[in-house]
Amino acid sequence: MDIEYRGANCVVIKSKKGNIVVDPTQNVGKVKETSDKETITLATQDGFAPSDASFVVNMPGEYEHNDISIAGIPMQRQIDPEGKSAVAYSILMDDVRIAVVGHISAPIADEDLESLGIIDVAIVPVGGGGYTLDARDAVAVVRQLDPKIVVPVHYSDDGVKYEVPQEKLELFVKELGAPTEKCDKLSIKNAQLPGALTVYELKCK
Repeated sequence: MDIEYRGANCVVIKSKKGNIVVDPTQNVGKVKETSDKETITLATQDGFAPSDASFVVNMPGEYEHNDISIAGIPMQRQIDPEGKSAVAYSILMDDVRIAVVGHISAPIADEDLESLGIIDVAIVPVGGGGYTLDARDAVAVVRQLDPKIVVPVHYSDDGVKYEVPQEKLELFVKELGAPTEKCDKLSIKNAQLPGALTVYELKCK
């Protein structure tokens, strides 16, 4: 399994079972197929689904596609305190469980944590600005999820333009206090995970 970062809240997850694109952005481009399985598109809220997307998940529920299990859990959105208009996802793929929390507010309710399950990899926005989790709240969510790997997204980056200014990644890294590795993509082979929580700073492609 490989995880690539494409800016904003968008990541591309690739495996032999198929591909998943989360919250597509204009710089995603055409995802290269790793198998004969079509790409799954996930939207955490008001997400853009490309016209050629063959399988789109954009609401709560349980889904099975190409031996990939996806659970969508409704959660309170950062900018909508009155209701649960965001969707977080728990993805089981290649024996690794990935949490994609999207633009939720912190903390995660106990019943929602239970629905997400035991998480190996957490993909968490950290840029703040009132639109998404800031460094402090992102750390609180990571502590709740207790993963082995965290992939931060949606932070200040020279290559990405945001409507609302975002905090730098360094604020989250300092607040969390976990080891950090920089790489072009995160590769997980045979479900092998680090022994302790590790931040993977992925290069935006």
